Amino acid sequence: MPPTSASPQQTTAPNAAPANAAPPHPRRAARKAAFAAAVSTSLEWYDFFIYATAAALVFNKTFFATQSEVVAALNSFATVAVGFIARPIGGIISGHFGDKYGRKPVLVIAILIMGIATTLIGLVPDTSIVWLAPTMLVLLRICQGLAVGAQWGGAVLLATEYAPPNRRGFYGSFAQLGIPIGVVVGNAVFLIAAWAVTPEAFMSWGWRVPFWISLFMLFVAFAIHRYLEETPEFQQLEAKLAAEPIKRRSPILEVIRNNGGTVIMAGGTYLVGIVMFYLTITGSVQVATTTLDIARSDVLAIILVAAGVLVPMVPLTAYLSDIYGRKLIYGIGIVGMGLWAVPMWLLVGASSPQNIWPLAAALIISCVVMSFQTGPQAALFAELFPPEVRYSGASLGYQAAAILGGMAPMAMVALINGEVDNLWRVGLLIVALAVLALGCLVVLARRAKR
Repeated sequence: MPPTSASPQQTTAPNAAPANAAPPHPRRAARKAAFAAAVSTSLEWYDFFIYATAAALVFNKTFFATQSEVVAALNSFATVAVGFIARPIGGIISGHFGDKYGRKPVLVIAILIMGIATTLIGLVPDTSIVWLAPTMLVLLRICQGLAVGAQWGGAVLLATEYAPPNRRGFYGSFAQLGIPIGVVVGNAVFLIAAWAVTPEAFMSWGWRVPFWISLFMLFVAFAIHRYLEETPEFQQLEAKLAAEPIKRRSPILEVIRNNGGTVIMAGGTYLVGIVMFYLTITGSVQVATTTLDIARSDVLAIILVAAGVLVPMVPLTAYLSDIYGRKLIYGIGIVGMGLWAVPMWLLVGASSPQNIWPLAAALIISCVVMSFQTGPQAALFAELFPPEVRYSGASLGYQAAAILGGMAPMAMVALINGEVDNLWRVGLLIVALAVLALGCLVVLARRAKR
């Protein structure tokens, strides 16, 4: 909390700069915050995504193996969904503390939880006790969900609240960059692990190596705690509350009461994006390797390239949102996903072990159209809420949509039921969600005009 007196004996808040210290250059501080947001989210999403990849490639054949491939896939993806159900809870808890005590400490704690939980997943034992390993996986997946639900809001606000007002979209996109970078790194590590050992060794212990790498997150948490200040907007909020002390209600209750409709509409706009994303990077892996018999290494390589396309596209579309408006660019992404959904899955169905190019085209174009929503999303969601409830509002809107996203691979398995000819049904699901998302965006736009 900033000092109320100019006395040399005054004290400052733990996250505030010393009174006699020169303030950091705004642009340099914004770049530093954006870099920290990109690194933390990249590792966080890497941890979250490698579980989904392992569920598609390994867990359905080990911990959840049954005589039916469909049932095994459903059981395996059910544990993926558990993490998504936990995400809104993580968003609620972190929003409360992030709006009351600061963005940085909550972000650091979330990184620590994710790093420890992911490392422990790699240590889950192969055991004759049938229920033990699945139970451990579920509990650790819940911890992952809580962590990523807490982390997203902290990283987004770290980037946007440091950014110049006319470049919030661009700087905020660095928090979003963690999504494709996490996918690229995760798939690259799985590819290396699968290449370096025999198939039998990979199924036995090779899949664990990507999870052990997560110990590196502990060093990232320390670096953010040690070298990064609290965001300027939160420091200003602390100063305002210190000058005019008032009794604050719970931020999450306050945002639900005063901004509940905005939270619902924000989540509604994101439903199509999160479903499209997880069907692209996870659902397609299961379909291609199990139903189409395409080699695991080929599918992972395609996912790696497709997610790599997002890396330049996300900051580009975010920059365009700074020029032409968040809602316009965001809306282009929604419409693009709706138009591409059915052709995408028809192309997936036309793929084979001898011809993987339709699959590659389907997934790469999917990532291109998704980038128009992913890029401006951080700034759009942050700007929907006032600073005192921004962590709670942005996190809750984003993470509430995650529940449906986590269930998307399960829904896909049920819709196609092992039949390639049924893949068009998945496309229709995405079209319906795109229509819903566009309606929610129109409501947000009208509210902004009022």
